[in-house]
Amino acid sequence: MTTTTGARILIIDDEPQIRKLLQVSLQAHHFDIHTAATGEDGVYQASIIHPDLIVLDLGLPDISGMEVLRRVREWSRIPVIVLTAKDREDDKIAALDSGADDYVTKPFGMGELLARIRVALRHAAKSADEPVLQFGRLMIDLAQRVVELDGNRVKLTPTEYDLLKVLASSAGKVITQRQLLQQVWGGHHHETDSHYLRIYIGHLRKKLEEDPTRPVFIETEPGIGYRFLLQD
Repeated sequence: MTTTTGARILIIDDEPQIRKLLQVSLQAHHFDIHTAATGEDGVYQASIIHPDLIVLDLGLPDISGMEVLRRVREWSRIPVIVLTAKDREDDKIAALDSGADDYVTKPFGMGELLARIRVALRHAAKSADEPVLQFGRLMIDLAQRVVELDGNRVKLTPTEYDLLKVLASSAGKVITQRQLLQQVWGGHHHETDSHYLRIYIGHLRKKLEEDPTRPVFIETEPGIGYRFLLQD
Protein backbone atom coordinates (compact mmCIF):
# COMPACT_ATOMS: atom_id res chain seq x y z
CA MET A 1 0.00 0.00 0.00
CA THR A 2 1.26 3.49 -0.91
CA THR A 3 2.20 5.76 1.96
CA THR A 4 3.11 9.42 1.74
CA THR A 5 6.53 8.95 3.35
CA GLY A 6 9.10 7.85 0.80
CA ALA A 7 6.63 7.81 -2.09
CA ARG A 8 8.25 8.02 -5.52
CA ILE A 9 7.22 11.18 -7.38
CA LEU A 10 7.96 12.00 -11.02
CA ILE A 11 8.03 15.72 -11.91
CA ILE A 12 7.51 16.49 -15.61
CA ASP A 13 8.19 20.20 -16.21
CA ASP A 14 10.37 22.03 -18.73
CA GLU A 15 11.27 24.92 -16.39
CA PRO A 16 14.58 24.18 -14.60
CA GLN A 17 13.71 26.51 -11.72
CA ILE A 18 10.39 24.77 -11.11
CA ARG A 19 12.00 21.32 -11.26
CA LYS A 20 14.71 22.39 -8.82
CA LEU A 21 12.22 24.01 -6.43
CA LEU A 22 9.97 20.94 -6.43
CA GLN A 23 12.88 18.52 -6.10
CA VAL A 24 14.43 20.31 -3.12
CA SER A 25 11.11 20.98 -1.37
CA LEU A 26 9.68 17.50 -1.83
CA GLN A 27 12.93 15.74 -0.92
CA ALA A 28 12.87 17.73 2.33
CA HIS A 29 9.56 15.97 3.03
CA HIS A 30 11.21 12.58 2.40
CA PHE A 31 9.78 11.92 -1.07
CA ASP A 32 11.87 10.06 -3.65
CA ILE A 33 12.03 12.51 -6.57
CA HIS A 34 12.65 11.91 -10.28
CA THR A 35 12.43 14.63 -12.95
CA ALA A 36 11.88 14.96 -16.69
CA ALA A 37 12.15 18.11 -18.83
CA THR A 38 10.11 16.86 -21.82
CA GLY A 39 6.89 15.00 -22.33
CA GLU A 40 8.52 12.11 -24.18
CA ASP A 41 11.08 11.62 -21.41
CA GLY A 42 8.31 11.87 -18.85
CA VAL A 43 6.29 9.09 -20.50
CA TYR A 44 9.43 6.96 -20.76
CA GLN A 45 10.41 7.48 -17.12
CA ALA A 46 6.87 6.79 -15.94
CA SER A 47 7.00 3.41 -17.69
CA ILE A 48 10.41 2.57 -16.22
CA ILE A 49 10.31 3.77 -12.61
CA HIS A 50 6.55 3.30 -11.97
CA PRO A 51 6.15 6.35 -9.71
CA ASP A 52 3.52 6.57 -6.99
CA LEU A 53 2.48 10.00 -8.29
CA ILE A 54 3.21 12.35 -11.21
CA VAL A 55 3.31 16.15 -11.09
CA LEU A 56 2.71 17.20 -14.69
CA ASP A 57 3.06 20.63 -16.31
CA LEU A 58 0.60 21.02 -19.20
CA GLY A 59 2.91 23.34 -21.17
CA LEU A 60 5.79 21.17 -22.41
CA PRO A 61 8.17 21.86 -25.35
CA ASP A 62 7.68 18.66 -27.38
CA ILE A 63 4.31 17.02 -26.75
CA SER A 64 1.57 18.55 -24.65
CA GLY A 65 0.94 17.61 -21.05
CA MET A 66 -2.50 16.40 -22.18
CA GLU A 67 -0.82 13.93 -24.57
CA VAL A 68 1.45 12.74 -21.73
CA LEU A 69 -1.64 12.22 -19.57
CA ARG A 70 -3.44 10.29 -22.32
CA ARG A 71 -0.45 8.01 -22.89
CA VAL A 72 0.05 7.29 -19.19
CA ARG A 73 -3.67 6.59 -18.74
CA GLU A 74 -3.49 3.92 -21.45
CA TRP A 75 -1.68 1.62 -19.02
CA SER A 76 -1.72 3.12 -15.53
CA ARG A 77 -3.93 4.71 -12.86
CA ILE A 78 -0.95 6.52 -11.27
CA PRO A 79 -2.28 9.65 -9.52
CA VAL A 80 -1.50 12.70 -11.67
CA ILE A 81 -1.56 16.30 -10.43
CA VAL A 82 -1.39 18.81 -13.27
CA LEU A 83 0.11 22.29 -13.06
CA THR A 84 -1.98 24.84 -14.96
CA ALA A 85 -2.06 28.58 -15.55
CA LYS A 86 -4.45 30.34 -13.21
CA ASP A 87 -6.77 31.65 -15.94
CA ARG A 88 -7.05 28.45 -18.00
CA GLU A 89 -10.24 26.93 -16.61
CA ASP A 90 -10.82 24.96 -19.83
CA ASP A 91 -7.41 23.30 -19.39
CA LYS A 92 -8.35 22.21 -15.87
CA ILE A 93 -11.63 20.69 -17.03
CA ALA A 94 -10.01 18.96 -20.02
CA ALA A 95 -7.24 17.51 -17.82
CA LEU A 96 -9.69 16.20 -15.22
CA ASP A 97 -11.94 14.71 -17.90
CA SER A 98 -8.86 12.99 -19.38
CA GLY A 99 -7.94 11.31 -16.11
CA ALA A 100 -5.98 13.79 -14.01
CA ASP A 101 -6.62 13.45 -10.27
CA ASP A 102 -6.19 17.07 -9.29
CA TYR A 103 -4.68 20.37 -10.38
CA VAL A 104 -2.66 23.18 -8.86
CA THR A 105 -2.57 26.60 -10.48
CA LYS A 106 0.64 28.54 -11.14
CA PRO A 107 1.98 30.35 -9.26
CA PHE A 108 1.41 27.86 -6.46
CA GLY A 109 2.41 27.57 -2.82
CA MET A 110 4.36 24.52 -1.70
CA GLY A 111 1.97 24.03 1.20
CA GLU A 112 -0.98 23.65 -1.16
CA LEU A 113 0.92 21.30 -3.48
CA LEU A 114 2.05 19.12 -0.59
CA ALA A 115 -1.52 18.89 0.68
CA ARG A 116 -2.75 17.88 -2.80
CA ILE A 117 0.01 15.25 -3.06
CA ARG A 118 -0.86 13.75 0.32
CA VAL A 119 -4.56 13.56 -0.55
CA ALA A 120 -3.86 11.95 -3.94
CA LEU A 121 -1.57 9.35 -2.35
CA ARG A 122 -4.08 8.61 0.40
CA HIS A 123 -6.83 8.16 -2.17
CA ALA A 124 -4.64 5.83 -4.23
CA ALA A 125 -3.89 3.77 -1.12
CA LYS A 126 -7.62 3.49 -0.32
CA SER A 127 -8.80 2.89 -3.86
CA ALA A 128 -8.94 -0.90 -3.55
CA ASP A 129 -12.49 -2.22 -3.69
CA GLU A 130 -14.01 -1.58 -0.29
CA PRO A 131 -17.66 -2.38 0.45
CA VAL A 132 -17.82 0.18 3.26
CA LEU A 133 -16.53 3.75 3.02
CA GLN A 134 -15.99 5.66 6.27
CA PHE A 135 -15.57 9.43 6.37
CA GLY A 136 -15.59 10.59 9.97
CA ARG A 137 -19.27 10.76 10.97
CA LEU A 138 -20.43 9.45 7.60
CA MET A 139 -20.60 5.76 6.62
CA ILE A 140 -21.51 4.49 3.15
CA ASP A 141 -22.14 0.75 2.71
CA LEU A 142 -21.82 0.22 -1.04
CA ALA A 143 -22.97 -3.41 -0.91
CA GLN A 144 -26.17 -2.61 0.98
CA ARG A 145 -26.66 0.91 -0.47
CA VAL A 146 -26.95 2.22 3.09
CA VAL A 147 -25.81 5.66 4.26
CA GLU A 148 -25.52 6.54 7.94
CA LEU A 149 -24.60 9.82 9.63
CA ASP A 150 -23.65 9.62 13.30
CA GLY A 151 -25.08 6.09 13.28
CA ASN A 152 -28.48 7.21 11.98
CA ARG A 153 -29.81 6.05 8.62
CA VAL A 154 -29.97 8.80 5.98
CA LYS A 155 -32.82 8.44 3.49
CA LEU A 156 -31.61 9.23 -0.02
CA THR A 157 -33.36 8.97 -3.37
CA PRO A 158 -31.72 6.61 -5.90
CA THR A 159 -30.25 9.60 -7.78
CA GLU A 160 -28.95 11.21 -4.59
CA TYR A 161 -27.32 7.92 -3.59
CA ASP A 162 -25.72 7.41 -7.01
CA LEU A 163 -24.33 10.94 -6.94
CA LEU A 164 -22.93 10.48 -3.43
CA LYS A 165 -21.42 7.12 -4.39
CA VAL A 166 -19.57 8.58 -7.38
CA LEU A 167 -18.21 11.49 -5.33
CA ALA A 168 -17.27 9.44 -2.25
CA SER A 169 -15.67 6.65 -4.26
CA SER A 170 -13.24 9.25 -5.62
CA ALA A 171 -12.81 11.17 -2.36
CA GLY A 172 -10.13 13.84 -2.61
CA LYS A 173 -10.42 14.09 -6.39
CA VAL A 174 -12.12 16.81 -8.37
CA ILE A 175 -14.97 15.34 -10.45
CA THR A 176 -16.11 17.56 -13.31
CA GLN A 177 -19.75 18.34 -13.98
CA ARG A 178 -19.51 16.40 -17.26
CA GLN A 179 -18.15 13.31 -15.48
CA LEU A 180 -20.90 13.42 -12.87
CA LEU A 181 -23.64 13.87 -15.47
CA GLN A 182 -22.31 10.90 -17.46
CA GLN A 183 -21.88 8.60 -14.47
CA VAL A 184 -25.14 9.43 -12.69
CA TRP A 185 -27.54 10.30 -15.52
CA GLY A 186 -25.88 8.31 -18.33
CA GLY A 187 -25.11 9.37 -21.86
CA HIS A 188 -28.44 11.11 -22.50
CA HIS A 189 -27.64 14.53 -21.14
CA HIS A 190 -26.47 17.94 -22.24
CA GLU A 191 -24.00 20.33 -20.67
CA THR A 192 -26.97 22.58 -19.89
CA ASP A 193 -28.26 19.88 -17.55
CA SER A 194 -25.74 21.05 -14.94
CA HIS A 195 -28.58 22.79 -13.11
CA TYR A 196 -29.89 19.31 -12.20
CA LEU A 197 -26.52 18.66 -10.65
CA ARG A 198 -26.67 21.81 -8.52
CA ILE A 199 -30.15 20.87 -7.32
CA TYR A 200 -29.12 17.36 -6.26
CA ILE A 201 -25.89 18.57 -4.65
CA GLY A 202 -28.08 20.97 -2.67
CA HIS A 203 -30.32 18.09 -1.59
CA LEU A 204 -27.32 16.04 -0.44
CA ARG A 205 -25.87 18.93 1.52
CA LYS A 206 -29.17 19.49 3.34
CA LYS A 207 -29.18 15.82 4.40
CA LEU A 208 -25.48 15.45 5.26
CA GLU A 209 -24.10 18.82 6.29
CA GLU A 210 -24.64 20.53 9.65
CA ASP A 211 -24.45 23.84 7.77
CA PRO A 212 -25.11 23.39 4.02
CA THR A 213 -23.62 26.83 3.34
CA ARG A 214 -20.31 25.68 4.85
CA PRO A 215 -19.99 22.09 3.62
CA VAL A 216 -17.42 19.71 5.11
CA PHE A 217 -18.20 16.76 2.82
CA ILE A 218 -18.95 18.11 -0.66
CA GLU A 219 -16.86 21.05 -1.84
CA THR A 220 -17.65 23.09 -4.95
CA GLU A 221 -14.86 23.74 -7.45
CA PRO A 222 -16.36 26.85 -9.12
CA GLY A 223 -16.93 26.45 -12.84
CA ILE A 224 -15.44 22.94 -12.83
CA GLY A 225 -17.24 20.45 -10.59
CA TYR A 226 -17.15 19.03 -7.08
CA ARG A 227 -14.77 17.34 -4.66
CA PHE A 228 -15.72 14.97 -1.84
CA LEU A 229 -13.40 15.84 1.02
CA LEU A 230 -11.38 13.20 2.83
CA GLN A 231 -12.03 13.39 6.56
CA ASP A 232 -9.11 13.35 9.04
